[in-house]
Amino acid sequence: MLIQPGSKLVMIGDSITDSSRERPVGEGLFEALGKGYVSIVNGLIGAASPGDGIRVVNMGTSGNTVRDLEKRWETDVVGLKPDWLSVMIGTNDVWRQFDSPLQTEWHVTIGEYETILGRLCADIRPSLKGLVLMTPYFIEPNRSDPMRAAMDGYGAVVKMLAAKHKAVFVDTQTPFDAVCAKMHPVALGWDRVHPNAIGHAVIARAFLKAVGYEW
Repeated sequence: MLIQPGSKLVMIGDSITDSSRERPVGEGLFEALGKGYVSIVNGLIGAASPGDGIRVVNMGTSGNTVRDLEKRWETDVVGLKPDWLSVMIGTNDVWRQFDSPLQTEWHVTIGEYETILGRLCADIRPSLKGLVLMTPYFIEPNRSDPMRAAMDGYGAVVKMLAAKHKAVFVDTQTPFDAVCAKMHPVALGWDRVHPNAIGHAVIARAFLKAVGYEW
C-alpha cells in the first residue's frame, strides 16, 4: 500500500466525508470518524495491516464548498500536520447551481473551483508524503443530465490537478456508474448525493484501490 506505516492520514471534504464525525477533530473512540467511507477506510486498513499504525482523522464539514475549505485550511489541514491528505470536495460547488439557481453568490464556477483547489494543493503538497484527490460525483448514470454533466466537468479538473501535483487520483463517479447498471440510484443515496451504506462502501473501495490496498 502507498500509505506508509506510522502515517497520519487526514481526510477532508463536505457532508459526504463528515457523516456525523466528532468535533472539533474527527478522531477517537466509538463513532468519532463518522458513519461513512472514512470509517470504512480506517476499519479495513486496520484489519489488513494492524501493525502499521496508520492514524486516520476525519475533517469533513457538511455543506462545504471549496471556498469553505480554504477558510479552514490552516486549522483543519496544515495545523494537523498530516503525512497523507485526502481531499474530496466539489459536490456543493455544483449542487448549489441547481438547487439554488437564484442565489448566484453561492455558486462556485468551475474556474474558481480550479483556482482555489489548485492553490490549496500547491500550498500543502511540499509537506506531504502523499496527496489523494477524489472526484465529486452524482449518482446518476445519465451523462446528459445537467447536474451529472456539470459534475463530470469538475471531476475532470480534479484529474488534471492530481496529475499536476503528483497526487493519487480517485475516480468515484465510474464505480457509482458500474453499480447503477444493476441498481437504481436512489438505492445508493436518496437524493443521489448523500450515500447510504452501500454508497459509502463504493467510495471507500475506490479510495483503497487507488492507494494500493491489498484485500
